[in-house]
Amino acid sequence: MSHVLSTAPLTAPERAERWHEAVSRTFVPLDVTLLERDPAPGSIVGRRLGGLRIVDVAAGPQTVTRSSRLIARDGQEFLTLSLQHQGSSLKEQDGRESVVRPGEFSLSDSSRRFRKRLDGHFRFTAFHFPRHQLRVPDEDLRAVTATAFGTGPGSGALVARYFSRMAREAAGFDDAVGRQVAATALDLLALLIDERRGRLAPASPESARATLVRVQDHIMRSLSDPALSPAGIAAAHFMSVRSLHKLFQAEGLTVGGWIRLQRLERSRRDLLRPDAQSGGVAAVARRWGFVSPSHFSRSFRAAYGMTPSQWQCDGTPDARSAALAG
Repeated sequence: MSHVLSTAPLTAPERAERWHEAVSRTFVPLDVTLLERDPAPGSIVGRRLGGLRIVDVAAGPQTVTRSSRLIARDGQEFLTLSLQHQGSSLKEQDGRESVVRPGEFSLSDSSRRFRKRLDGHFRFTAFHFPRHQLRVPDEDLRAVTATAFGTGPGSGALVARYFSRMAREAAGFDDAVGRQVAATALDLLALLIDERRGRLAPASPESARATLVRVQDHIMRSLSDPALSPAGIAAAHFMSVRSLHKLFQAEGLTVGGWIRLQRLERSRRDLLRPDAQSGGVAAVARRWGFVSPSHFSRSFRAAYGMTPSQWQCDGTPDARSAALAG
């Protein structure tokens, strides 16, 4: 379920008041000052994924402040990871300030004062969640707020890529998968903070989960290769095949089963696209790394109870909508 707000239908004087209310209702109570004499239209599109609220925000120049007065009034403890897409923001918290540019992200903590200034038209995706869901010490969290992540060496780029993909594909996850995806995202974020603080423990569960996410990211980018195999995946990540299988087993998965599921889900989606009618089932199978149309058809029937051709013709409206949304 998503909610959408747009101030486009409102007059310029009405936009400021409505926008202030919407921002505070979506996140936590905030003071919002629009920096244009005639405020540009703004939009907020939100949905939930597990314990995360994912919110796409686009608007014109403004400042957003979380003051001591507001903190004392509501006492809410939420964290927000903001992934910048357009424009830059100046973030201030815990005695630091940083400029967050497109492709980068930053963290803010609602239990302490912060300020965010956006001098131009902007667009970002925010991931909003209760503080207790991120398992890191307060000292470590204070050390990384108002810090720009997402480029350069380390795990920042991986975290940015994972959160960005999670936002794009959120509509296609069912509740169980959504909770797992959101939990993995926060594990990755905890890993990044550990790395930044110099206390990364290679044997920790967070480290194993992050390694799994890196491996799965590699697999997703290689799904079209029919030669994709556990041996090749393990070699690309400088680990043994046995260690690779253990990573997946810890999550109740198998390497081959996970690869097959990803290929099938993407094939199921592509079969509903108009160009699949002319290209045929075989073309979709090849696109996602299946070695032969017959192997693809058997796997598809085993997973979904119908052949690929039947799915093209007879998929239920709800199922078709879910596949296309994914």
